[in-house]
Amino acid sequence: MTELHELTAVEAGALLDAKRVSSIELVDALLARIERCDGAVNAVVERLDQRARAEARKADEARSRGESLGALHGVPITVKESIEMEGCVSTLGLPRRTSIRAGRDAPVVAEARRQGAIVIGRTNVPQLLLSFECRNPVYGQCANPRKLTHAPGGSSGGEAAALVYGGSMLGIGTDIGGSIRLPAHFSGCVGFKPTQDRWPNKGLVAGLPGQEAIRSQCGPMARSVADIELAMRALDPVALSRADGRVPPLPFGRIADVSLKGVRVGLVEHDGILAPSKANIRAARRAAEALERAGVEVVPFVVPGNADAIREYFSCLSADGALTAREQVGDGPVDVTLEAMMLAAKLPAAVRTTAARGLELAGQSLTAMILRSFGERSVQGYWKLISAVRARRFAIEAAMDEERLDGLVLPPFATAAVPHTFGAQFAQAASYTMLFNLLHWPAGVVPVTTVREDECDREATMDTVVRRAREIDRQSLGLPVGVQIATRGWKDELCLALLSAVERSVQSDHGHPAAVIDP
Repeated sequence: MTELHELTAVEAGALLDAKRVSSIELVDALLARIERCDGAVNAVVERLDQRARAEARKADEARSRGESLGALHGVPITVKESIEMEGCVSTLGLPRRTSIRAGRDAPVVAEARRQGAIVIGRTNVPQLLLSFECRNPVYGQCANPRKLTHAPGGSSGGEAAALVYGGSMLGIGTDIGGSIRLPAHFSGCVGFKPTQDRWPNKGLVAGLPGQEAIRSQCGPMARSVADIELAMRALDPVALSRADGRVPPLPFGRIADVSLKGVRVGLVEHDGILAPSKANIRAARRAAEALERAGVEVVPFVVPGNADAIREYFSCLSADGALTAREQVGDGPVDVTLEAMMLAAKLPAAVRTTAARGLELAGQSLTAMILRSFGERSVQGYWKLISAVRARRFAIEAAMDEERLDGLVLPPFATAAVPHTFGAQFAQAASYTMLFNLLHWPAGVVPVTTVREDECDREATMDTVVRRAREIDRQSLGLPVGVQIATRGWKDELCLALLSAVERSVQSDHGHPAAVIDP
């Protein structure tokens, strides 16, 4: 029998509507699960028990009177710590922010609550939201519920961890380089980054305030694609547009109405940066086969200029020489995963160039790529960079036009979940997700399988980044492996329809999900 904390949001909503369960019962079940599991995982950093129970009782009373509060009436959810909520702090893992309380909810939270959702807690993040691990000096380290020695992903790692162990039914995260999709891949849940500005981003506290070349996008995280669709359809686009003028008042269609006949997608097995693990390649191929069975035409594809695109991504984030990040941290501690970035970005240009040349001669091309990308730029240099990014977007879209491609299927990351602290000097592995923040496209991740014993190794090289990937592979047995699907801008419904087709096909895979830690 399915326990209440194991329900998907869609299942919970159906039981609520049928009056077979109450909202207070759901809230209590999830809070009990948090009490049981979160001590080992540390995903939920702020519990809202009293407020959640009061709202649940009001939701139940309204339902008993025959009133509907909205599409999320009585459904418990969690929210990433960096998203503002009235009376709550958004620290981003910075001790100096622990006394700053928000005066109102971010529009995406306000609209979810207006539609009847009940926020039961706020979830852990990495410092400055700039890591695919999930650890900070304020709340400490969040662990992967599949394997406590590993990270759950970042920066929406707490959301993924809570969803996976049963402390949440639906989450709201943010994504600037894979921060929704990587936790979904690492932890074994579903994550979706909508088209840029499909949901409002007002009220998101940024790790690098003012940096708008690569913009963060909030989006839903859940246990199924149907739950993602529920979240996307639940929030009123007119209300969202009124709250944030960048958001078009565009209704979200039903993915059941999306036909996959005649859809053509490109399969990208290697993006030209860091080769994916054997398990990730197998998952991508399996997803491609699932799409073909659903009537989709899948063809091999190489993203033109992808290495340059990823260099430009890193250049945009470090164009101030990491001055903003250092100012944000102040005299406080710096997480190990950020130390190298801080150092590289503030080095004089001549020193970086010389060091990069030496690294390349020593066979360390992946580290040299990062070093060449980082560093402070003049205003003119920054404008040239933005112009190059814009041209890159058009070139990639033109290449897809030439191949008649509606989307891409590819790994989300170069490995499975990384052990704690292994994210340091390993940012190249996230190139697979960063591309779609640069392009502003919708992209999502759905779990496909787990790492097998014969997939726990890769060919050795002199490159230290590849050697780190090899060590991560060796510690990956049994961990979840997801696949990423991206589509052209504003084709969000198509993206979810493709993810749903993969999800339906792989649900019988006995290798997923991996066991969840249950103290």
